[in-house]
Amino acid sequence: MIWELELVIYIFILISAIVALEVKDLLVAVVMMTIFSFLMALLFVAMGAIDVGFTEAVIGAGVTGLFFVAALYKTSRKTND
Repeated sequence: MIWELELVIYIFILISAIVALEVKDLLVAVVMMTIFSFLMALLFVAMGAIDVGFTEAVIGAGVTGLFFVAALYKTSRKTND
């Protein structure tokens, strides 16, 4: 499709993944993982897989993000590292 758009999405996916792995605050990690899932959904839509992109947006970015935030609410926010 539009390779420039896909390249920009790939770069943002890589940045969000690295930040989610390196950050010490778990809430920021959850937010970055949600952004990662949303960007993956955008990439699927850009590649023409609209149904896969919609499912990734709903399940990956929506439901999973809410579950992570709920689990984080029950635990401490900072890591012990």
